[in-house]
Amino acid sequence: MSRLAAKFEELSKAGRKALIPFITAGDPHPDFTVPMMHAMVKAGADVIELGVPFSDPMADGPVIQRASERALEHKMSLRKTLALAKEFRKTDTTTPLVLMGYLNPIEAMGYENFANAAQEAQIDGVLTVDLPPEEGEECMGLLKARSIDPIFLLAPNSSEERVRKMDKLGSGYLYYVSLKGVTGAGHLNTSDVENKLKQIRANTRLPVGIGFGVKDAETARIVANIGDGVVIGSTLISKIEANLHDPERAKQEIVELLSAMRQAMDS
Repeated sequence: MSRLAAKFEELSKAGRKALIPFITAGDPHPDFTVPMMHAMVKAGADVIELGVPFSDPMADGPVIQRASERALEHKMSLRKTLALAKEFRKTDTTTPLVLMGYLNPIEAMGYENFANAAQEAQIDGVLTVDLPPEEGEECMGLLKARSIDPIFLLAPNSSEERVRKMDKLGSGYLYYVSLKGVTGAGHLNTSDVENKLKQIRANTRLPVGIGFGVKDAETARIVANIGDGVVIGSTLISKIEANLHDPERAKQEIVELLSAMRQAMDS
């Protein structure tokens, strides 16, 4: 059983839902990332999504785009992101770690080289935003051979057939993009999300994490009652951006928000 599957099983038995924060590796500085990851775990994170900085992140809104730009100013790359993951693993061998990014850096490294490097860094899942499953057989096969879960996105307009295909090809969990648009856009219509989740659950055996639009503890509580996991990204990145000259303040504000979300989700 993969580390992700074990985590979701553990949470299900405990009647709890996964808190899944996202940060971009190297934002605002590479030295910030690993301490922030450990702080998020202490604040109640169950899984960490670590963004790989990319110059053309088409699914991300301005907040995460700027995070990539800040990280790229420090020459962050896929290899350096994997190095940060290895650093994190020196003192945390239990928290599932998911790389989230785009295909170009993976292609540049080479599928097999990437799969080997991700395995060496003890990565548990890979979510490649712009890799259609129909074209990802080679990459997904290499990841699965190394017990790394390929994770796929579902959208509000995903058909039942599409959900079944993602269920068949993916593992770990499915990521439901609860809004039409980019990250950080708009506000959640939780009734729509709840209705869509009923359709998704009828067509998958995998846990479903819900992201895009989760901004505060109350939203996290509502979403936790609908899905199996709550993904939060842009709001955390906003706190980094608001405290570029005081990273410790940014870390403190992120810990406070995640702690409040954890408490609300468990209440």
